[in-house]
Amino acid sequence: MLFRILNLPIDRWESRNGIPARSRDDSRAMTMTMTKILLVEDSKFLRLATERALARAGYETSSAVDGEEALRVAREKMPDLILLDMLLPKMSGPDVLKALKEEDALTRAIPVVVMTGLSQKNAARLEQDGAFGFLEKSALELDKGSEKLLTAVEEILDKLQRAVRTTMA
Repeated sequence: MLFRILNLPIDRWESRNGIPARSRDDSRAMTMTMTKILLVEDSKFLRLATERALARAGYETSSAVDGEEALRVAREKMPDLILLDMLLPKMSGPDVLKALKEEDALTRAIPVVVMTGLSQKNAARLEQDGAFGFLEKSALELDKGSEKLLTAVEEILDKLQRAVRTTMA
């Protein structure tokens, strides 16, 4: 499975993360402007390949190479989506996720998708900490092109937008 959204209704995910209920107008605006993506990846090859693919597809991308930089860039850029590696220098991915969701009111509402080469056995814990879903790095096959990555990102953004529209209906 390339991408898996955790089994958490969007309204419960939002309320758990301290996000106020949105109006219909807010939902429409989110749908039309969800293009900024923060990529947190310490592997230079994966980071550059992913950044290039996202930029070519029209997404505005920012990147961070370690956990501390990820928190700083997230606060500065306020992306619409964060793709977060779990094994990072200076601050681990789970610690970054926890800081984004529990310690910082500004970043609490940003959906975070975990990118990992590890098994998803920690899915329940990461869901509890506020992750929106998972991307399996090995399934992305970035060494063979970016189609799978872009398909996964489009699927994530589509599911986020549909979830927001559903909660607004």
